[in-house]
Amino acid sequence: MRLAYVVFSWLMLPVFLGHLLWRSLSEPRYRERLTERFGCGFAQLPGPSIWIHAVSVGEVTAAAPLVRALGRRYPGMPLVVTTMTPTGSQRARDLFGATVTHSYMPYDDPGSVRRFFDRVRPALTVILETEIWPNLYHECGRRGIPLVMASARISARSARGYRILFNLIRDSLAHGIVIGAQSEADAERFRRLGASPARTHVTGNIKFDFELPAGVAAAGQALRMAHAPGRAVWIAASTHQDEEQVVLEAHRQVLVSRPDALLILVPRHPERFATVAALVAREGFSSVSRSSTATCTSATEVFLGDSMGELALFYAAADVAFVGGSLVRVGGHNLLEPAALGLPSITGPYNFNAPDIAELLLEQGATSIASDAGTLAAEVIRLCGDADERERRGQRARQVLESNRGAVSRLLALVEPLVAAGAGVVAGPSG
Repeated sequence: MRLAYVVFSWLMLPVFLGHLLWRSLSEPRYRERLTERFGCGFAQLPGPSIWIHAVSVGEVTAAAPLVRALGRRYPGMPLVVTTMTPTGSQRARDLFGATVTHSYMPYDDPGSVRRFFDRVRPALTVILETEIWPNLYHECGRRGIPLVMASARISARSARGYRILFNLIRDSLAHGIVIGAQSEADAERFRRLGASPARTHVTGNIKFDFELPAGVAAAGQALRMAHAPGRAVWIAASTHQDEEQVVLEAHRQVLVSRPDALLILVPRHPERFATVAALVAREGFSSVSRSSTATCTSATEVFLGDSMGELALFYAAADVAFVGGSLVRVGGHNLLEPAALGLPSITGPYNFNAPDIAELLLEQGATSIASDAGTLAAEVIRLCGDADERERRGQRARQVLESNRGAVSRLLALVEPLVAAGAGVVAGPSG
């Protein structure tokens, strides 16, 4: 099974490269730093490192407390952060600057993986959530490098799919991997796939350790005073194709009830900013974009958040938050970001990216579900008109967040005994 996967990974390289170039038609940054996808393009690090992999923007944001904690605990070891997407890369740079080395994740063929390991020289590998790369995991095992799956999760549906490749997955999970699962149900699914029971732990979801940027609440209120003093403000954040149309239709209905309302619309992907701006204009809304530096007037109906790294600021300027990726089958984005600001949230019906978080917030009455423009508009109108309900839901959201923190400290407890052993392996003759 492993040999078949190795051959498959080689055969798929032209396909992966073609997909990358296709993506670059709408997002040119996909053409940049291509050599990193093949495990090269940067110099070998001078000593053993700690490598953290986070797929894209959401995972990089979630990983920030762990990255900073590792930096404080091991100041003499380089930190390497890898992502798959340019937006994830930019987020890593915005959050960590020169304190980490950033690279794109290498493709999972043996040559790319070996070249990457030779340059990064990881003493410890930390993979956020559930990214199972058989060749990469095998190389960790071959070199004796500890690997931790942090905040790991696996749905019942995914577990059924993985059973088709059970022997390959079991081989991947058998290389001394330590799993920090989000829940006991996740841990049990990993055990059934072949993970070692002794090395499978429940550490919780790292997303609950979310840290707000310093001063963001005050900065958000200042932004609001500059653009929408005395107005009702709601935000539709991290929206995707086919969602903006629904959101704008909802806003049209909101304006009937609340003519003063301002919508802050923040598309998920920067390559879609221009497309969404054109849609807003085509639908007849008066708008101002963040990038224009213009100030909203009382006639402005939509503020387009076409900037990177300012989502928390936009949340802090709003009364109510709709979190996107949930009206379409993307799976929903991070409901804990508005929760950290005590902001009542609304989500769509598709939250399979983090179902436990959505269910918990729903159970506690901290969020609600809207399935179309009409139900979204009705919920926005209701919340904008009821300050007491906004406060109640916002406080419950904060309580959910606070009562589930601690995953980072539990992960550090797993990591600590592994770092020294991994550094010894890298520094030894075989490294």
